[in-house]
Amino acid sequence: MHGEVEKDEGVLMIRKIHVVYRLKAGEEDRKVVERAHEIHAERCPVYRSIYTSIDITTECQLDN
Repeated sequence: MHGEVEKDEGVLMIRKIHVVYRLKAGEEDRKVVERAHEIHAERCPVYRSIYTSIDITTECQLDN
């Protein structure tokens, strides 16, 4: 996970978060993993709680 922090009136604020999901899965599972990655945010309580104030991006990597 990587993030960007900026000062806002002297207070550090998290502005961006980039999350990399590393999953142990074979190439045969790629379509299932990609579909789950596409829809996970709408069911994720953390994302839903903060997405309006912090820019959140994600990517998914498969490790065999």
